Amino acid sequence: MQVRIGVQSVPKELVVETSLSPDEVEQAVADALAEDDGVFALKSKNGRVVVPAAKLAYVEIAESDAPAVGFGAF
Repeated sequence: MQVRIGVQSVPKELVVETSLSPDEVEQAVADALAEDDGVFALKSKNGRVVVPAAKLAYVEIAESDAPAVGFGAF
């Protein structure tokens, strides 16, 4: 699954591939936002992404689809 994370005052979004379910990601965001100095941490296939919850602009949770390539894309 692909998660896109927008961070305040940062022009590029973070794109993370994770094996967590959408519900698990949503719960991790909610838990981070519930704490005063919360930190949103997400385990990815290549490591771990950690963002202070106060700096989160948005979190987009989407099923990862393989991009269509070649003549079959039409």
